[in-house]
Amino acid sequence: MAKKILEGLKVQINPDMRVKDLTEDQVGLLNSVIAKEYKVEGELRREITANLKRYVEINSYRGYRHRRNLPVRGQRTRTNARTRRGRRRTVGSSSKATAAAAKA
Repeated sequence: MAKKILEGLKVQINPDMRVKDLTEDQVGLLNSVIAKEYKVEGELRREITANLKRYVEINSYRGYRHRRNLPVRGQRTRTNARTRRGRRRTVGSSSKATAAAAKA
């Protein structure tokens, strides 16, 4: 995408040039072109969240996975998937349950 932006500019900027070596005019030109032709920052975030809401509303499989906070792209969940599912919660025997059973 960076190459595409540089090719579309009227003022040629060398693609091999580092950002620290650009002049203020070149930086301003790049910022204006990117802001005009591409969605960035808040606008991009709004579009992405709107797409996710649409998936949830139409009850697609991907929307279901987003709603349940599970991996969306086919990853396994029997093990791993900790980032998406959160910390492990032990189900079944715990120290309280065994202590209560021992008293009874």
